[in-house]
Amino acid sequence: MARTVRPKKNLGQHFLTDLTVAQRIADTVDACPTLPILEVGPGMGVLTQYLTKKGREVRVVEIDRESVAYLREHFPLLSEDILGEDFLRMDLDRVFAGRPFVLTGNYPYDISSQIFFKMLDNRCLIPCCTGMIQHEVAQRIASAPGCKAYGILSVMIQTWYDVEYLFTVDETVFNPPPKVKSAVIRMMRNSRTHLGCDEALFRRVVKAVFNQRRKMLRVSLRQIFSSTPASPEFYAQAVMTRRPEELSVSEFINLTHLVSDELERLKNLL
Repeated sequence: MARTVRPKKNLGQHFLTDLTVAQRIADTVDACPTLPILEVGPGMGVLTQYLTKKGREVRVVEIDRESVAYLREHFPLLSEDILGEDFLRMDLDRVFAGRPFVLTGNYPYDISSQIFFKMLDNRCLIPCCTGMIQHEVAQRIASAPGCKAYGILSVMIQTWYDVEYLFTVDETVFNPPPKVKSAVIRMMRNSRTHLGCDEALFRRVVKAVFNQRRKMLRVSLRQIFSSTPASPEFYAQAVMTRRPEELSVSEFINLTHLVSDELERLKNLL
């Protein structure tokens, strides 16, 4: 019989021990009260115990076999809804038969960004995502233009979601205690349904300029035009003297339009 689960460093496990904090995190899903819930990385179910009291369909996905055994022993009514899988490899369409759901969890620090990129890829299924992550990552996600923390993750997520930084969680309420503070956030799908530009090019532009975040756009964008240089007129536009952390999501969309038009112009010259 599984009494407790040993936290595994290779899985980035830090088990929350403060039940008040667990209740507060569970309550963040109330922003979407009619949707089923998918919890990622439940561990020993400290969050699960409060989610299952909300009178909603709940499923949990856990990669750790020891945790899966513990959950099946301690949550027998949830047994069929305990998925012993890798969330990053899952087909999310089949979790609730194509229905939208709330994503939540005490996310492993080392894969939290990957989890959120998967959320973005499945944004039509996930109108609400809540949970606890590393404080620094939460700051990046919630950061506004002009702030030091504003970067690729900020732009990518804020393109499709409204982000709320809810509260900070101290290191002492975990086993084992992490070396940094944690934070709880909530992300709600915004009203944007399409970008009006090529989404792959948008991602490419955002990543390119933030990879040289201290450079002006007229310098960092040159890597996109490495095979055929852009015209002097392209680089003479007013926006080119700005740096990436100064641009809002809308301005990044406009910048992608400019890049797209210039790429198309160069293509027609060939």
